[in-house]
Amino acid sequence: MHFIFISLFLLTTFIYAKQSDFSVIIHKPFDAALFDITEDYERQISAVGFSQDYKTSTHNADETYTSGFDYLASLSSPQGIQAHLVKVDSTANIRLSKAQNLPQFNKAVALVRTPSNGYFVGGSTLDGSFVVYKLNSQGETLFTKIFGTQNSDTMHSLIALKDGGVLAVGSSTTTRSNKDDLFETGLGLNDIYLARFSQDGTKLWSKKFGTGDDERGIDAVEADDGSIIVLGTTSHNAHQNVTLMRITEEGNKIWLKNYNTEKSFTPHKIIKLRDKHFLISLSFKDKTNKEQIQLVKFDLQQNIILDKKISTPDSSVLKDIKEYSDGKIIAVGYTKKGSNTDGLVMILDENLHLRIQKQYGGLNYDMFNALTILHNSQAAAAGIHTDEHSEESNMWIVKLNPDATLSQISSSANMPALNNVNFYDTLIKLFKEEIAANQLLISKDLSIELLDQSLYFEIAKYELTVAQKIFLDNFSKKLLPFLEKHQSSIHALEVNGHTSSEWEATNFTQRYLKNEKLSMNRAYSVISHIFTSQNKSTQQWLTKVLRGSGFSYSKKIVTDTKEDKRKSRRVSLQIIVK
Repeated sequence: MHFIFISLFLLTTFIYAKQSDFSVIIHKPFDAALFDITEDYERQISAVGFSQDYKTSTHNADETYTSGFDYLASLSSPQGIQAHLVKVDSTANIRLSKAQNLPQFNKAVALVRTPSNGYFVGGSTLDGSFVVYKLNSQGETLFTKIFGTQNSDTMHSLIALKDGGVLAVGSSTTTRSNKDDLFETGLGLNDIYLARFSQDGTKLWSKKFGTGDDERGIDAVEADDGSIIVLGTTSHNAHQNVTLMRITEEGNKIWLKNYNTEKSFTPHKIIKLRDKHFLISLSFKDKTNKEQIQLVKFDLQQNIILDKKISTPDSSVLKDIKEYSDGKIIAVGYTKKGSNTDGLVMILDENLHLRIQKQYGGLNYDMFNALTILHNSQAAAAGIHTDEHSEESNMWIVKLNPDATLSQISSSANMPALNNVNFYDTLIKLFKEEIAANQLLISKDLSIELLDQSLYFEIAKYELTVAQKIFLDNFSKKLLPFLEKHQSSIHALEVNGHTSSEWEATNFTQRYLKNEKLSMNRAYSVISHIFTSQNKSTQQWLTKVLRGSGFSYSKKIVTDTKEDKRKSRRVSLQIIVK
């Protein structure tokens, strides 16, 4: 949950991203969401999910229906719940927003880019079938394949294969004769259901894998030798285990491994790493019933290389993971505290140690479902945003820097660049000595963290020390002339005060308010010192751009899941461009 101050003493809730942040919320008349995302060859971000467009009923009241789904379809327009494709350019403008409008209600869960800059889209119809579309770059349908076992099939993912085709992964209710007595046979359990298509839409094969227990196919990835590793679940008596299966290109089983553990695990994603190993993202509930993250790295012969649990203070789940070229992992999902759910972003090193964690969202329900790494090492995430005082979800796309900060919107593909000066690169050169001495850190969203131990505040203190004043004098002598030179492109220079989570013995309201006042006072101390140290001309310019804010303890510094209270007692800065 984020908060931002318009002035030092006026608090407003941060529902949307700041105006300059790359955060696109797409509102539709009813519930809408995005479930997968990619980048096309025109460097635009494409994402799929669903939207709804219900209209007045035109059904015949005297007509008899044998299917509940047919009856529901008669009550609504042919659109109903439909797969929806959106495209967003580098300036955060929506270039395409298009529903598929098939007679069957359906949701899209997966998006695969094709060599012709089109897409394969995968999902499920609400009457229990798999559906695969092939679209051109403008979202026009080239062909549609609706298929399945007529036993309540649900697609969970659609993966790209090296031959240009795709593999649909999901689950299918165990086959049962329509003549069987429902109350004697039950509804049946689920099996893993896979179907492989060529690039022209020909279904090459479809197969089911299952036992007497409840199995579901969740995701899959193709190995270098053409075999496929399938990630799924096996449930028995309400206990859920992870299932891994390796199959040939023709769908024949090579090996099957059920990981029977004391904890129930929910699998979310599997990827192939650059070292030819595989990584899966799981979640489980701890003793306090909070969801926690488990990452497992293994090889083609089922050997576990790394098994890492990431504990967080709140419930947290990683729904998608990707690997950077340097071996670092970026992951997105959600974190939940009380009634608030935020989109979660994590950066992990090659050994799966947590290095950066950030949350994005408002006061309601927000979640990231998928991400893709972009051509410039930024990433884009797609998911769900819910407005404050609203019960309807919206489509949500954000662009992230490699350090998990929100990217800023720019009028060019190189961000942020002003008057042919690349701010980030120039700031790195300008403060190379301070960066080398580990006194500060500059991120690509132009936020500046002060890292030197002498720059942190003591408990409950906000007055500047001699060391802090000396540093700020040298810092502002470099920063302010550079910003003033490009003042036509500067929207704001923010000074943000932070606290650790002290006053734990007081009630929640007093704890927050005391820390809030303290964080604002820290920001004011820095602003006051910088402002009074400038000449009148610079002061007049600063009155237009200098802003203060207090974040209380909402942005604590956490190291290995534990708050570093000394580092949390700080002030940070951020440059906001127009």
